[in-house]
Amino acid sequence: QAQFVESGGALVQAGGSLRLSCKAQRMITSTFNSAIMGWYRQAPGKQRELVATITGGRDANYAESVKGRFTMSRDSARKTVYLQMNSLKPEDTAVYYCNRYSGELSWGQGTQVTVSS
Repeated sequence: QAQFVESGGALVQAGGSLRLSCKAQRMITSTFNSAIMGWYRQAPGKQRELVATITGGRDANYAESVKGRFTMSRDSARKTVYLQMNSLKPEDTAVYYCNRYSGELSWGQGTQVTVSS
C-alpha cells in the first residue's frame, strides 16, 4: 500500500517560514496524478484538521486559518507535495501530515512544526 513520508518540520520563531515535503511511496504515478492530496495537522490535545488540498490540476484550497500564508504545490515527477508556510504563528504548532484527500490511505509519521513566540 502507498506510504507517505513527511519532512521539513523544525523549530522556528513566529514570523518565520518553513517548507514541508511529503513523498508518496509505493504509489504509481497515474494514481498520484489523479489524486486530490491534502495537508493536515494535529496540535497537542486536538483533533487532526485539514489545512490545504490540491487537485491533479493544481487547484489549491486552504483552511481560513492559513489562507494567504500557506501555499500547497505538487510535483508529479517526484510524486511529492509541498507546503510552503510563511508568517508562521505559535498556533501553527502541530505535527503535519499529508494524505490522499480523495480516499484516505495509511498515515505517515508526520513532521513536527514548532513555532515559538
